[in-house]
Amino acid sequence: MKCLFFLLIAISILSCQIKETKKDKLVGLVTDSAMVVTAHPLASKVGVSILKKGGNAVDAAIAVQFALAVAFPAAGNIGGGGFMIVRLKDGYSNALDYREKAPASATTTMYLDENGKVIEGLSTQGHLASGVPGSVDGMVEAHKKYGSLPWKDLVQPAIDLAKNGIVLTAREATWFAEMQDDLIKYNTHKPDFLLNNNWKEGDTVKWIDLAATLERIRDNGRAGFYEGYTANNIVAEMKRGKGLISIEDLKNYKSVWREPVIANYKDYKVISMPPSSSGGVCLVQLLKSVESYPIKQWGHNSAKNIHLMVEAERRVYADRAKYLGDIDFYKVPIKEMIGDMYSDTRMTTFDENKATASAAVSAGKITGYESEETTHFSIVDAAGNAVAVTTTINGWFGSHVVVAGSGFFLNNEMDDFSSKPGVPNMFGVIGGRANSIEPNKRMLSAMTPTIVEKGGSLFMVVGTPGGSTIITSVFQVILNVVEHGMGMQEAVNARRIHSQWLPDVVLPEARSITKEDSLVLTKLGHKISKRENIGRVDAILVLPNGKLEAGADNTRGDDTGEGY
Repeated sequence: MKCLFFLLIAISILSCQIKETKKDKLVGLVTDSAMVVTAHPLASKVGVSILKKGGNAVDAAIAVQFALAVAFPAAGNIGGGGFMIVRLKDGYSNALDYREKAPASATTTMYLDENGKVIEGLSTQGHLASGVPGSVDGMVEAHKKYGSLPWKDLVQPAIDLAKNGIVLTAREATWFAEMQDDLIKYNTHKPDFLLNNNWKEGDTVKWIDLAATLERIRDNGRAGFYEGYTANNIVAEMKRGKGLISIEDLKNYKSVWREPVIANYKDYKVISMPPSSSGGVCLVQLLKSVESYPIKQWGHNSAKNIHLMVEAERRVYADRAKYLGDIDFYKVPIKEMIGDMYSDTRMTTFDENKATASAAVSAGKITGYESEETTHFSIVDAAGNAVAVTTTINGWFGSHVVVAGSGFFLNNEMDDFSSKPGVPNMFGVIGGRANSIEPNKRMLSAMTPTIVEKGGSLFMVVGTPGGSTIITSVFQVILNVVEHGMGMQEAVNARRIHSQWLPDVVLPEARSITKEDSLVLTKLGHKISKRENIGRVDAILVLPNGKLEAGADNTRGDDTGEGY
């Protein structure tokens, strides 16, 4: 009887613990009909305001893109480019490539010295680092194809933000303070409105010149940026700083609608970005490489799962270096690379008991083949249309060059080309001939805006910034939900690990691997080196009841979900 009494008490305590665990499970913002998740709360509010006015997901995406140029200038932009994945409520999907291009006067050896060595910093800072911006043209093309509200209504919120000013968060104040030396070093004029060594939380930044630039875009569309006053300001900036972008480069820039990369992972359909992004191809390769293994059984961030993911990543990033580049310039074997047979073949050398040295890994053979800083936002409207957008100026605040008279930062995307085969870029990524510099060519990107379906219905919208870590972050977040049963916010908050073939190292965030598992991985032959936060994922999950859960990466940034 006494034993029974204690058994009942134990069961009662366990039951309370289980209830408490369920009660405390991390859940993001849940809404009934529509959701916008971005890197800045003001941009998220702008997106929702457009949806409430009757705009669709693409309308909201356009408004958010312009709002981020003001509220999140470190990565949001009109001086850079990006990618958009659209999935309409009927299931039709499309991909918009508005990636920057090399200027017409760019050359393959433009960043090499007389001895053929890469000149440090030339492709990452200053005027020569900038490619021809694509963001404004991309938004114009997206509006032409899918927009429902008037163009001016989508640009006006950003103008209002620029005129009224942005109140800095603690993080933003730190970023602005840290870039002061670079602003002085790389600008041919003084961007006085940004020069302040004592930026602090609560300070307001007003973007008066940018507001006027956005008004020209509002009133004149594409011509408001690629022609006239703004275009002349860009070219004058290039001449002062010995950059390459010309009036002809700006007039000739065109974004491109492309066929999305589409493949299945178990019962899920993955829709992602084709080249000039490497994201979609590499993401599908990673998913297919691990598909046959008992990931759920092995457990989240267990030594076995990390070993498997790292080995898959080694092979995929080696393929990326050889085969991926701008498909308008280089034949990329997309169908072959995302096929089941190819991934199975690549993983035949996987050993569960031993790490493969990266030096021993090369690109796979394809029969008949003749190639970090960014921001992402996810949107679902009340009708069920979904948009995933990843956009960038590459480095934090791009090239640090502010266009005089127009008030926006230019990108440093030229560093995403392979300046020289075998020499890593700012993210440590190795490239080859497929991604060499050529006039009017789009540089290869890792951006991976992705939409996932389940049973023919919308399931997830996901993406992240993070340079070369973008692909592995999206990969892990999808597995967190699909294999490990996490909700959207939980999946986004979970600690991440990155590896990329070269350098031959595993990079875990703090607290992502236990000491025991770290020892196991070391014994397998992996080299581990901790790093700071990886990515800032912004995602949306459609719950079984049809409601939407936000996954806003507010532990790594100021990211916010809004909806109704």
